[in-house]
Parts: sequence; C-alpha cells; structure tokens
Amino acid sequence: MIVRKMNIRTLTSVGLLSTLSYLLMLLNFPIPPFPSFLMIDFSDIPALIAAIIFGPLAGIMVELVKNVIDFFMTGSPTGVPVGHLANFVAGITFILPVYYVYKKFESKKGLTFALVVGTLFMAMMMSVLNYYIILPAYTLFLNAPAMSAPETKQMVVSAILPFNIVKGVLMATLFMLIYSRIHVWMRKQAAAL
Repeated sequence: MIVRKMNIRTLTSVGLLSTLSYLLMLLNFPIPPFPSFLMIDFSDIPALIAAIIFGPLAGIMVELVKNVIDFFMTGSPTGVPVGHLANFVAGITFILPVYYVYKKFESKKGLTFALVVGTLFMAMMMSVLNYYIILPAYTLFLNAPAMSAPETKQMVVSAILPFNIVKGVLMATLFMLIYSRIHVWMRKQAAAL
C-alpha cells in the first residue's frame, strides 16, 4: 500500500537518500561534556530533504531504512535495536514538525521557525521517552542495575535534554547552509511530482 502511493522516481530518491543517511549515521561523534553514548550525526538531513520534497511519508521511510540497515550492519550492544528505535523516533520527532510548520509558511523565515519548532519538539519528546522507555529498556537489556527515578531525571535534565537541543541546533544550522544552495532544485523536484 505504501509502495502504491509512491512512484518509481520517489522510491528511487528515497533509496538514495536512505543510503546517504546511513553513511552520515556512520560519521557520528561525541560532544563533550555529554556522556559518550550520546553521539551527534547528521543523518536526519537527507530524511528532512525527502520529507520536504516528497512528503512526510518519504522522510519517515528514509529514517526507517537508515536504521534497519545500520542495525543489520553494526548490530546493537543490547541485542535488541533500542538505540535504533530511539534514533528513528528522534528523527521523526524532528522532521515531521519541521515539515508541517514549513509547509504552512513556505519561506526562509518559515523554515528557520520550523527548524526551531522541530528542535524543541524533538528535545522534549526524547526527554520524556528516555525517562519512561529508552533508559529503562537499556538497563533491562544490558542487565545493568536500574537507575532510580532521581538518577534518571538527573540524566535526562543534565544530559539528554541539552544534548538534543545542541543536536537540533547543529542539524538546523547545517540544513540551512545546504538549503540555501539547493532550495531552487528542491522546489523544482517537488513541483515535478
């Protein structure tokens, strides 16, 4: 059913952007002073390009394919794709608000506002999800001692929330630089659909 809604050109583009997204995911790096397991990568940018040109479903597909490929190629320390699911959710909680806000105000200022909304939404959602689901899942699957509620809250407030804000700002800045070079091409691609 999903394939029927996408034409061959869109599917090919999603495949290429997924591959680019996966390659960018491999170029991850930590940022001090955050814990070393929090890694920055720019793999959400191809998904954002896909969403803006082809629609939100294309962006979600890029996020999904990237994480599936990475799970099969690199595995997971837990044996379960907890980190990949977290990356997938972080990606869609960033690109979907950006897409919907940008489509409402299609301008450079609108895109800037959309990127701010996407960054804040991702940071808030990932904080909540880490507190209730992701961090407990890691401790469960790694057979690590469970963190107490105050320890989990401290981790979320001091590391996860600011990390996701920094990640969003870096992705937004890089995306604006890329967008300024390719926005005419992106509009032509979207108009050709």
